[in-house]
Amino acid sequence: MTESLLLITFGVLLLASLALDALGRLTRLPRITLLVLFGLAIGPTGADLLPIDAQRWQALTADLALTMVAFLLGGELSRKALRARSGAILAVSLAVAGLSLAIIAGGLWLAGMPVALALLLGGIGLATDPAATHDVVRQTGARGPMTQTLMGVVAIDDAWGVIVFSVLLGLLLGGAAGLGAGLADGLAEVGLALALGLALGLPASYATGRIRPGEPTLAEALGLVLLCAGLSLWLGVSFLLAGMAAGAVIVNLARHHSYAFHEIEHISWPFLTLFFVLAGAAVDLRAADAALPLAAGVVVLRLAGRLAGGWIGGRLGGLSPRQAGWIGVALTPQAGVALGMALVASKALPELGQLLLSVTITTTIVFELVGPLLTRLALARAGETRRPT
Repeated sequence: MTESLLLITFGVLLLASLALDALGRLTRLPRITLLVLFGLAIGPTGADLLPIDAQRWQALTADLALTMVAFLLGGELSRKALRARSGAILAVSLAVAGLSLAIIAGGLWLAGMPVALALLLGGIGLATDPAATHDVVRQTGARGPMTQTLMGVVAIDDAWGVIVFSVLLGLLLGGAAGLGAGLADGLAEVGLALALGLALGLPASYATGRIRPGEPTLAEALGLVLLCAGLSLWLGVSFLLAGMAAGAVIVNLARHHSYAFHEIEHISWPFLTLFFVLAGAAVDLRAADAALPLAAGVVVLRLAGRLAGGWIGGRLGGLSPRQAGWIGVALTPQAGVALGMALVASKALPELGQLLLSVTITTTIVFELVGPLLTRLALARAGETRRPT
């Protein structure tokens, strides 16, 4: 492959994403869904228009894009924000995470799926889509106890998901040595990833934002992301967890920052665009057909986990029965972090890779299409919308 061909391909994909953005505004389809579907259409099992190896370049773009996402997730975990979130938020987030994992993994296992596949799909099912939820709340002008709880939960939901998923993956990779050893390996990987995030975040919280006061420069932001992704891969730990830890350290310790993650927000979307398109192009549609029954099962079980966790957590956290009944419905959107988890697991466990990716892409498309509509419905039924829905 020539370098010119690679650069031309990436340029065309980025420009095509602008057209898909316009289409998304006209049709109200989520742009992530459009990008994945575009990748499927031009990939090897579609029209086969890509002149590059989608799977090869998908790995690189995924590592960079998802490390940026992880930094932004960590940036949501400031002490001020966490203090502002009530007991209802903690109760709902823990109940939804715990019950979603138990219901998805348990249901798949009872249906005859291998334990490893059931646990990984359960862990992936914890991921949400904060951007879609924020967008629905903004469009509807929603305000009230359930809306406040919802906004707090989506800010920390992916953090729980990344931590649980990292432990599960470590457990499965070390499972040959026994349950105890596998759990120890999983916890060790989480600890090492957190330590790496701390080691990067501490100096960065002091050193960045000095050249241009109040905000890290583009070079500082990109350098930090590349360093975190590269060291994580070299050490064999979760770059999602390391990036999230580094982001949390920076947002809590960098007193001189006004917009600690402004530049990462600026540069993340082009990488995410390539990631989503190439993720779609890497899917084998024949395997996706075989995965449809499993994907349908995951959709049903994840909805059940959201409903049960939202009800129990909401009641424990002091929400009214009506609010508790709808908050789980509002937590159904799912996006890029789920795909990132599937990619990480597919590289670590190649024998499950194609099936995991096919199921996750299918369920993500479903939840990206249906999730925002359900969030809008839940806010309306809870009586907290201020604009027509």
